[in-house]
Amino acid sequence: MNRTAAQTLARYAEEPLGTRLHTRVRWRSCPFAAVAEAVPRSGRILEVGCGHGLFSTFLALDSAEREVVGTDVDGDKIRAASRAADGLTNLTFAPAAPGELPDGTWDAICIVDVLYLIDRDGERALLEEAATRLRPGGVLVVKEMATEPTWKFRWMALQEKLSVQILGITEGHDLTFATPAEIAAWMTGAGLTDVRHRALGHGYLHPHHLVVATKPGAGATTRRAPEPG
Repeated sequence: MNRTAAQTLARYAEEPLGTRLHTRVRWRSCPFAAVAEAVPRSGRILEVGCGHGLFSTFLALDSAEREVVGTDVDGDKIRAASRAADGLTNLTFAPAAPGELPDGTWDAICIVDVLYLIDRDGERALLEEAATRLRPGGVLVVKEMATEPTWKFRWMALQEKLSVQILGITEGHDLTFATPAEIAAWMTGAGLTDVRHRALGHGYLHPHHLVVATKPGAGATTRRAPEPG
C-alpha cells in the first residue's frame, strides 16, 4: 500500500467498525490507484456514486491541484465521506438524486462500479449526460466489471447480489453488468472519442475493467490511460 492510500484509509479511523471494515475491504478489492492514473492531475474532477468517498479522497490527497467533488444517493455514506474530507480544501461531498449531476463542467468525470446498479437505459443516459458536462479535452473514466473470465464474473455477481439485494450494503436494485464493449459504444454514441480499454483484473478476484474516453476539442490537459498490457 502506498503512502497516499494509507493516508486515505487513515481518514476513516474514527468511523464505526462497519465503515472501517468496509472501506478497507473495498480498497483492497478495487484497483483505485490504477484507475487514478487515467484522471488528470489538475482541474475539476467529479466522481458520481462515490459511496464513502474513498476514490475521491485518494484523488484529492494525490494531487492538491485537483478540485474534487463526490456525489452519492446514500446520505449516510456521504456524511461519512464528508467527515473523511475534514481539512481538505480541494475535496467536497454532496448528496444527489439518481442520475443527477452537479452544475458546471468538468475536466474529468469518474464513475466507479456504479453503472451495474441501474437499468440499461439509465446506464446509457448517465454516460450521455456526463459527456455533455465535460469540458473540451476532458475525460470520462468508467471502471466496471468485465464478463470474462467467466469464473471471476460469476463470483463477483454473487457477491454483488448479496451486497445489494440481500444485505442492502449498497444502494441499487438492478444488476445489469454491461460489457466494456457496450460501455465504449455508448461513449462513442455520446460524441466522445479516443476510447481506450484497460483490463485491471490481474491479481484480483474480480474482473475489473477500465474504459476511458475524451471529449473532442482543445481545453483541459488530460493524461492518457496506460495502454492494456
